[in-house]
Amino acid sequence: MYSEKVMDHFMNPRNVGEIEDASGVGTVGNAKCGDIMKVYLKIEDGLIEDVKFKTFGCGAAVATSSMATELVKGKTIQEALQVTNKAVMEALDGLPPVKVHCSVLAEEALQAALWDYATKNDIKIEGLEEPKETDHHDHGHDDEEGEACHA
Repeated sequence: MYSEKVMDHFMNPRNVGEIEDASGVGTVGNAKCGDIMKVYLKIEDGLIEDVKFKTFGCGAAVATSSMATELVKGKTIQEALQVTNKAVMEALDGLPPVKVHCSVLAEEALQAALWDYATKNDIKIEGLEEPKETDHHDHGHDDEEGEACHA
């Protein structure tokens, strides 16, 4: 069901924690589903020097957060903007269809952290849009299937 890379990033997540003096922090999630991601960025001279995350959710949520942080570490802001949910899924060798929403959350958490950075520094980042409300995910299932988030 899960690739070896997903299992590796779930069992041994990279970049877990907080950054005390973060340049930008982004929190996204869905209380109904239970997946909540918080991403911390340390940006110096346009480069993402450090990135940490805290995720409450299923194994796929932890794995996508871990991989997303690995993909942006040491990159420029513009390179980080190219890290889409599709890029995260490809880097993990795929996700089951019911877990695709986890990669979407990872992308949105990164973008929310970049937005926070831009807002704090009163700058415009080309291609970055203001985050939508974070509790909008339907994930394609109703209440009975809500367990899918934690399968």
